[in-house]
Amino acid sequence: MKRFLAALFFSIIYTGTFAQLTPFEQSKDKNYTAAYPEVISYYKKLATQYPQMRLINYGSTDAGKPLTLVVLSADKVFDPLLIKKQDKRVFLINNGIHPGEPEGIDASMMLVRDLLKKKQLPKNAVLCFIALYNIDGSMNRGISRANQNGPRAHGFRGNYRNLDLNRDFIKADSRNALAFEQILNTWQPEVLLDNHTSDGADYQYVMTLIETQKDKQIPLLADYTTQTLTPALYSGMKKDGFEMIPYGAGETGLPDSGIVSFMESPRFSTGYAVLHNMISYMAETHMLKPFDKRVYATYALMQNFINTIARDAKQIGELKQLADEQVKKQKSFPLTWTLDMEKVDTITFKGYEAKYKTSEVSGLNRLYYDRNSPYTKTVKFYNTYKPIVSVDKPVAYVIPQAWGKVIDLFKLNGVKMQTLSHDTTLALQMYYIDDYKTAARPYEGHYTHNGVKLNPVDAKIKFYAGDYVVYTNQPVNRYIVETLEPQGVDSFFTWNFFDSVLGQKEYFSDYVFEDMAADLLKKDPELRKKLDDAKAKDSKLATDAEAQLYFVYRNSPYFEKTYLRYPIGRLLTDTKLDLK
Repeated sequence: MKRFLAALFFSIIYTGTFAQLTPFEQSKDKNYTAAYPEVISYYKKLATQYPQMRLINYGSTDAGKPLTLVVLSADKVFDPLLIKKQDKRVFLINNGIHPGEPEGIDASMMLVRDLLKKKQLPKNAVLCFIALYNIDGSMNRGISRANQNGPRAHGFRGNYRNLDLNRDFIKADSRNALAFEQILNTWQPEVLLDNHTSDGADYQYVMTLIETQKDKQIPLLADYTTQTLTPALYSGMKKDGFEMIPYGAGETGLPDSGIVSFMESPRFSTGYAVLHNMISYMAETHMLKPFDKRVYATYALMQNFINTIARDAKQIGELKQLADEQVKKQKSFPLTWTLDMEKVDTITFKGYEAKYKTSEVSGLNRLYYDRNSPYTKTVKFYNTYKPIVSVDKPVAYVIPQAWGKVIDLFKLNGVKMQTLSHDTTLALQMYYIDDYKTAARPYEGHYTHNGVKLNPVDAKIKFYAGDYVVYTNQPVNRYIVETLEPQGVDSFFTWNFFDSVLGQKEYFSDYVFEDMAADLLKKDPELRKKLDDAKAKDSKLATDAEAQLYFVYRNSPYFEKTYLRYPIGRLLTDTKLDLK
C-alpha cells in the first residue's frame, strides 16, 4: 500500500496545480468528497486541456440535471459505432449511485486526470465514467450514513423521487435510469464496474468485490471471469496493498459462519448488465475504513480493471460476440435461482474476533468486533446457485401496443421489434395467472408480486394493426425473456406493469342472474356436475349461495376472458405474419 500511495503522490505532484488537484486531494484531512457542482466544474476544466477527453450529456435526471458521461479515447474517436468497428473494448464505470458511498466519484476524478497527464490511455479500449449518477441524492448533502467512517458530508441514498436507484434498473421508474440505459445501450460496454461502499461485519479488508454470480452468467463469460479476470484483479490489488475478499461477510450472520455470494437480480446495475451479456462487477469498500483509504482502494481497483481489459481486449471482444451468438440460439432460460447449500467452497478470511459486552443503551448483551484481536481463518464460501424455475422461449412474443412502457423500454434496450400491418387473429399460447402473492408493504414504489403460478392456454386472440411482434432470435434474448415471463424474479409483471389485468371489470346482479344461472345449469349438465363436484369437495361452497352463484357466473359465457389473462402472447410456431 505504501508503494501504491507513493506512486499516487508522485502523480499528484506531477500533474501541477491548477484545479487538477481534486477537492478530495485539496482537503487537509482527505475526508471530503466533491459536491456535484465541483465534480462537473473539475471535468469541464480538464476537458479543455485534453482532446482525448470528452463530456457527453444524456437525458435529464429527476432533479432536472443531465447525466454526464466522461469519455476517454486515446485516438480521439468518440463515435460509439466507429469504436466498435475499430474492435475496441468499452469499459463503463458508474459512480455515485448511492451518493453516501462516494469513493468512486473522487477516485475517478483523480484517475481520469492521471491517465491523461501520464498518457496512459489504453490504445485498444475506450473508458467511460459516469461522473455522478444520483445527482439528485448528491445535492441532498448531509450525514445520513450513521454507520460509516466519513466523508464528513455526503449525499443521500434516495434520489429526488426517494428511489434507491440501484433497485431501479429493470423497472426504470426514474429518469436517471432511463438516461443510464441510453448510455449503456449506446456505448455497449463489454465490462461494467459500479462503485459502492459496503455494510455488514467488521474485518481487515478495505475492498470487497461482487462479480456477476457465475451460475447465472453465460458459461463462457463465467469461465473467463472466474479463471482469468477476477484472479488478475485480486492479484493486482494485493500488490497495491489492498487485498480483497468477496462481498458478503456478515451479511447473513457472523463471518465465521461463512460468506454467501451475492445473487444480483436485474433490479441491480450488475444484474441488468448481465441481460445484455456484459461482464459486470460491483466494488464495495468497507464502511469503517478511513475515507481516504477507500478512495485509494477504488482508484487501484479501476486501474487494475483497465490494465486487465487492455491486456485481454481481443479475448474479451471475442467472448462477447460468442455470448451474443449463443444467447440468440439459447432455448431454455432460468428465471429464478436458489442457493445450493450442499456445494461449499472455502476461503481464507482475515477478520476480527466477534465478542459481546453489556450495552450502555439497553443493559443487555451487544455485539462488537475487537480490532485488537485480528485473525486469519478458513471459512465456508457458498458460491453455487441452481435454477428453480426455467422456461422455454417461444418463437416470438406479441405485445399489444397498449403497454407503452414495455415498448419504450424495449426500444431503449435495443430489442428489435416489428408491428402487425393489419388486425390479425393469432393462434398462440396465453398465460392465465392462477395464483400470486403481493408484498404487504411497498418496495421502491411498488407492491411487488411473487410466487406466481401460471396456467398456459392455447387460444386464438385478436391483435390490432400496430401491435408489436418480438422474435426471440436476438442477442438480448435474456432481457426479453426475463422481463416478459411473469415468473421472472424481476419481470415486468413482478413490478406491477400489468396489474390492470388482475382486476375484474364486469359483475352481475344477484337477483337477475339467479334465473339465468338456473337456466344455464338446466341446459348444461357438465356445468351442473362441475358445480356439484366442487360443492362436494368444499363444505364452505356448499353452504354459500352467493359463492355458488359466482361459480356458475365464472364458468358461463358471460364471464370476461381477459380477467387474469396475461396480455403478452407467446407464438409457439413460426407463423407467417404480415409485418412492418
